[in-house]
Amino acid sequence: MKLQLALDRLTKDECMRVLNDAEKEMDIIEIGTGVIKEYGMAIVREISERYPDKTIFADMKTCDAGKHEAQQAFDAGADITSVMAFSADSTIKDMLHAASQTGNRVMVDLLGIHSSDRVNELYKLGVDLVSLHVGKDMQAEGNLFNSDLFSLLNGFDDMEAAVAGGINLDTIAAVAREKPDIVIVGSAITKADNPQKAAAQMKSFIQNS
Repeated sequence: MKLQLALDRLTKDECMRVLNDAEKEMDIIEIGTGVIKEYGMAIVREISERYPDKTIFADMKTCDAGKHEAQQAFDAGADITSVMAFSADSTIKDMLHAASQTGNRVMVDLLGIHSSDRVNELYKLGVDLVSLHVGKDMQAEGNLFNSDLFSLLNGFDDMEAAVAGGINLDTIAAVAREKPDIVIVGSAITKADNPQKAAAQMKSFIQNS
């Protein structure tokens, strides 16, 4: 399992401070959608240049203009970018093609997807990386990450899975039992009094699970 740090709902200075504290614990650095909307591709470029040995994920949450937005992300130094699962098949195929041309990857965000039928369609398109995601607004309504979401991927053993949605030290045990490929953690690290300590605890837990 890899640990992905989600930088979202933060200022640029806050992003850099958290990274300075916790980057040694990270396998993947995620520049969140809100941060990209605030600072543009410039912050993706800056972080990718500052941390060349880390995998950089630009969470674009693309839902249209797939080729263009994928190229934006990859040109800025992202190794992975994201597209929403409800997007048109043509959008997703264009992004997968763009990634194949540059040796990069596309993560399909399953936010709002409740049927494995769509997962099967994505699989047939060539998707090999998805995220099981409980959104921030859903979390505010009390819907935290639930391991039942893994049932969406039953029968799709070739797909790599990332998991996200309010994961913290109280909930990571249930997540880790499912052996996802990537565990995405945001505010449990970025809002911690000591981000490095929080990240180290998360990293230790998933390494020993």
